[in-house]
Amino acid sequence: MSNVIAGDDKNKVATFGWAARDDSGILSPFHFNRRGNGDNDITLDILFCGICHTDLHFVKNDFGMSFYPMVPGHEIVGKVTKVGSKVTKFSVGDIAGVGGSVGSCGSCSNCSEGFYVYCPKMILTYSARYHDGTTTQGGYSDKLVVDQNFAVLIPKSMPLAGTAPLLCAGITVYSPLKYHGLTKPGLHLGVVGLGGLGHVAVKFAKAFGMHVTVISTSPSKKKEALERLGADAFLVSQDQQQLQDAMGTMDAIIDTVSANHSIQPLIGLLKTSGKLILVGGPASPLEVLAMPLLLGRKMIAGSAGGGREEIQEMMNFAAKHNITADVEVIPMEYVNTAFERLQKNDVKYRFVIDVANTI
Repeated sequence: MSNVIAGDDKNKVATFGWAARDDSGILSPFHFNRRGNGDNDITLDILFCGICHTDLHFVKNDFGMSFYPMVPGHEIVGKVTKVGSKVTKFSVGDIAGVGGSVGSCGSCSNCSEGFYVYCPKMILTYSARYHDGTTTQGGYSDKLVVDQNFAVLIPKSMPLAGTAPLLCAGITVYSPLKYHGLTKPGLHLGVVGLGGLGHVAVKFAKAFGMHVTVISTSPSKKKEALERLGADAFLVSQDQQQLQDAMGTMDAIIDTVSANHSIQPLIGLLKTSGKLILVGGPASPLEVLAMPLLLGRKMIAGSAGGGREEIQEMMNFAAKHNITADVEVIPMEYVNTAFERLQKNDVKYRFVIDVANTI
């Protein structure tokens, strides 16, 4: 994977999107140029882009690392309209997907193993500095130019709106399940939180043949979890009797919640040698008692996603098992209202912008 930029500056790609100008997080129409299509690049006409909770954090500069003006969006599905002379993975007319990364150093051990998401010099799809010094801009826009090594081929059978969130939410839960060997039929997996990540985690785990328990603070989500998503059990995390009854029954738990919450009760639900895997990102430090970990040989782990090969594997698996995210498709001009609703968790389960028809 090369980090050499060979973009054609003379043929910059005029692009139109919606951008935040400051940490108010309000988006408005924005014209800008992307680099010309280089030898290793593909150019996409963007069709759909999912709205991730991270987009909301970035437009408001919650992490203190935002560049403005900022076009968010890292759950991108588009049609390939141009390929560079050295492109081998795509042809014009293919449907491609781009997730949270568009660049890396290409030479570290993580990159060599295909996990560029863990590269110290990983370049985010938006609000980051690209190799050529320009600021990356995301998928709330009509066009994208991207290195072929940071895009995946979307199987023809997949409905595109529901596929877009898999490029972030999907790989965020799929990767740790694969890495930790949590794909064996009959294993018992707990899924904490039934939101954008959690509902996809349930779908993948059930496709692997696992026994799935949804763990939630909201009793009202029980019917949804069991009857529509196919979970095997539902546990209300505030119910002490339910927690007690489930002690020591789970092989692993994947915690998708980004809000501050106690993880100590979750550790008690694990079997000996069980794993608690964090994929949400609470802002406050975690407080954990050491002894339950020591006496149960239990593990707390984290995961941020996967590389191109793993994302492609996930897409092929999703196509085979008819897995997509549950989405509410919106026009681009609705994006600020969608952010307001997202902040209130008022979406089931992912907003997706119909870019092609509304921008």
